[in-house]
Amino acid sequence: MKDLAAINISFTDFKLNGFYSLGEWRPLLFIPFFLMFSLALTANSILIYLIKSQKSLHSPMYVLIGVMAVLDLILPVFFVPSMLLSFLFNWSGISLTGCLIQMFGIHFVGAFQSTLLLWMALDRYFAICRPLHYHKYMDIANFSKFVFLPLFRNGFLMVTMVSLAGKLSFCNNIIDHCLCEHMALVQLACGDTSVNNIVGLLSVFIIPTTDFILITISYVVIFSSVFRSGKAHLKAINTCITHIIVMTLSLTSALIAFMSYRIRSNVSSSNRVFMSIIYILFPSCFNPIIYGWRTKDIRQTFHMFIKNGKVLPF
Repeated sequence: MKDLAAINISFTDFKLNGFYSLGEWRPLLFIPFFLMFSLALTANSILIYLIKSQKSLHSPMYVLIGVMAVLDLILPVFFVPSMLLSFLFNWSGISLTGCLIQMFGIHFVGAFQSTLLLWMALDRYFAICRPLHYHKYMDIANFSKFVFLPLFRNGFLMVTMVSLAGKLSFCNNIIDHCLCEHMALVQLACGDTSVNNIVGLLSVFIIPTTDFILITISYVVIFSSVFRSGKAHLKAINTCITHIIVMTLSLTSALIAFMSYRIRSNVSSSNRVFMSIIYILFPSCFNPIIYGWRTKDIRQTFHMFIKNGKVLPF
């Protein structure tokens, strides 16, 4: 590696090498990941269609759920098709530009999901604690002030992280992953990567940590308000519990994936890659099921469409 760095050679084409330790069993991974990908596409498409076609589901809460479904539909498209082709035909090559585009897409949409959970918490806060002014707060003109700052934060951190990674010189072109995860690429660099590591840590911790703290504060206020008022908001509390389930699953899987990548001595390469993929793909598969099953209005709308024989988008 030092020799390559000394003569100023840097790789611009890479090979995604995830799960190669499985050898001849590797193609079998196509089956479970294809099923998960199909579930994500089908379930999120149905959820988007139900919310779009039913006027009673056009309230801010359901619109936010619809946006979540759009993100869950987009995120797997960034990496699952190429990953499946790699399993079947060993097509694992990717250019540096393609790798950076994939990295930005995955991390930006992932950050957007975290921020969207914050917006959902704010929606429940206004609905329960400020019901008389709910529509005023959730009006686009007023709610936009809660939108632009987090999006700017997410975009700035992701662009900075990806740009810094793109400026590195690479002494190795074998990425030990099935997708262009930030640290998987950065560790192939020849020189000092301390700045990249710091920016990566800031991107990982500032966005979900800040969102998690604000979400926690909002739910503490919500539950305090509900307990003082009795049983008047049981339906709203049920919705809050749904959000908490999704948030807990997302944060737990993110923490496991993050820690496993940095404590590699205790975790095998295949297990680390698997947890990293599940962290990204799991929410896309199960968010629409959680919301569709636990949200009464969406569940009733789905039953109505099935009963009336209406055509769903698949």
